[in-house]
Amino acid sequence: MHTNRLINASSPYLQQHAHNPVDWYEWGEEAWQKAKAEDKLVLVSIGYSACHWCHVMERESFENEDTAALMNEYFVCIKVDREERPDVDQVYMDAVQLITGRGGWPLNMFCLPDGRPLHGGTYFPNREWNQLLLQLYDFYRNKKQEALEFAAKLTDGVRNMDALTVAPQIERFTPQDMDALYNLWKPQFDWKEGGNERVPKFPMPNNWQFLLNYGLLANNHEALQFADFTLEKIARGGINDLLGGGFARYSTDGLWLVPHFEKMLYDNGQLVSVYANMLRADGNPFYKQVIDETLNFVSRELTDANGGFYSALDADSEGVEGKFYVWTKAELVDILAADEPLFSAYYNCTEAGNWEHSLNILYTKTSVEAFASEKGIALAAFEALLNRCHTTLMAARDKRVRPGLDDKIICSWNALMLKGYADAYLATRNEQYLQSALANQQFIATNFLQNNRLLRIHKAGKNTINAFMEDYACVIDAYLQLYQCTFDVDLLHTAQALTQTCFDEFYSEENNLFYFTSKLDPPLVARKTDTGDDVISSANSIMADNLYKLAYYFGTTNYKTVAEDMLAKMAQQLKKYPSWYSRWADVALMQAFGLYQIVIIGEEAHQLYQHFTDYLPNAVFAVSINGSENLPLFENRHVQGQTLIYICKNETCSLPVTTVEAAMGLMQ
Repeated sequence: MHTNRLINASSPYLQQHAHNPVDWYEWGEEAWQKAKAEDKLVLVSIGYSACHWCHVMERESFENEDTAALMNEYFVCIKVDREERPDVDQVYMDAVQLITGRGGWPLNMFCLPDGRPLHGGTYFPNREWNQLLLQLYDFYRNKKQEALEFAAKLTDGVRNMDALTVAPQIERFTPQDMDALYNLWKPQFDWKEGGNERVPKFPMPNNWQFLLNYGLLANNHEALQFADFTLEKIARGGINDLLGGGFARYSTDGLWLVPHFEKMLYDNGQLVSVYANMLRADGNPFYKQVIDETLNFVSRELTDANGGFYSALDADSEGVEGKFYVWTKAELVDILAADEPLFSAYYNCTEAGNWEHSLNILYTKTSVEAFASEKGIALAAFEALLNRCHTTLMAARDKRVRPGLDDKIICSWNALMLKGYADAYLATRNEQYLQSALANQQFIATNFLQNNRLLRIHKAGKNTINAFMEDYACVIDAYLQLYQCTFDVDLLHTAQALTQTCFDEFYSEENNLFYFTSKLDPPLVARKTDTGDDVISSANSIMADNLYKLAYYFGTTNYKTVAEDMLAKMAQQLKKYPSWYSRWADVALMQAFGLYQIVIIGEEAHQLYQHFTDYLPNAVFAVSINGSENLPLFENRHVQGQTLIYICKNETCSLPVTTVEAAMGLMQ
């Protein structure tokens, strides 16, 4: 058996390649120095542990002795886990998209010895890969000047991709502007299956979060209805593991039926948040079930003993995608016996299968209540049958070979899950959810936070890699939301200290935006600025949101000025492509409709806060018994023997009131 340098890597993805015959290096100076010394092209091969096509290419090419011999002879080969090094992934993904017009993983980029990209793509079948290796070796050896010139142009293209069209005047968003954004986006809505009109379908929680917020603030029932419709479709589809909980990364079809079976922490954290906010907005008990089942999965399968959250579950088990999750009709008959006909009818399982090879993915078209009524069955009896079947099938599934677990703990993804737990607590008041959030906050403080700077990765007791802007933005966001649960002012002070680090190390005065990488880290061939709201919102849109809120907590007008400058910088892009900038659209909502600060102070403050149960998308709370916390919002507001509520907006506060009803009336 071969063993290469990756045997010492901490990343599970890199360790998966430790026995390839390829002479892999980790990203670092050693590989680049070798390439310069030997004047060889460098292959930077990027993937992640739950990536199905990464595994396929490994089996076909990187485990192939002949292919490995070509790679070792003609190239210096570097393996990168994109989840550890999103900065490296960003640069070379931009290059691949310029070359091919599309992206994805595995990402394979051939570079000059100085790191500038030359040629690349995503998945290559073995025969094409071997041909490409020989062609690129020959091109660099015999046409080096041409190669250098092409790499220079491509690198300039990567550096210029972040350039933005900026309006000549600072723009402020109005409610009418938000209506225009919605009307531009609306034709993309899929009113038959939910989500946007495209395949594959990604859950995109930031999209539905914006529609929920906009619908409530603009009193747009249609926007609320579509967000609700989409969230129900996703939750009833095969993309949601209806047996064990947890959402897969995306649906390969337009029906939310056939998922790409990998389960990522970041999807589940963000989806819990949007389902929790929708539960608070419309009270649909089905969403509480979705939250409970998802967090049960996270607790059972993705939670470290010390409160950290693991990254992902693989799509494959026994080398077959989805094998852990799917059933033949015969298996269901054998396992469920007399209960099988109704179970299969409800979950749409048939002899022919609803997927390939006569296999069935569990999904539902309707509620338990509607199905029981349609079949003329007592609801309690049908619910008892489903509970029996779930227990029996979970026991059978637990005997199968499990998908691989990526047990590295990523700072930003943990923050997204922490925020999910905080939102779930606010929606359900389930104390266990708050305890899980607090345990994770302690994990972050212990393992990632050092002298007001963050680290990105925790694995096997080691904390490695300096954090990126995404990590800072997500942790600050999570701490602000956890403050809404506990009103521990230390969370705000930590958020403010991390914000100062962002300004010191990441902020560009010239661009009015934050770079993805710190100025203290070794530079790559391009320093990127993250602005598009993909499945994870951009670091800059999250940070603009954070700055708006921190400005009001600390009375720091500079924070609000920077947030508004950032939003103005993005205004033209947002007005053209609202679905791709949906977290920016949430920031625009705060500008258009204003941000309420609800200050509750007095002996009964915490009890009174519990009665604010409505979801308020443009409000932050500050709660104190006596105002002793060092926050401007509490100054001169404590009256002995009274518990008072102040409603503030646009630097102006109302006279205090004493009831939730009166306070809500001031915010109409």
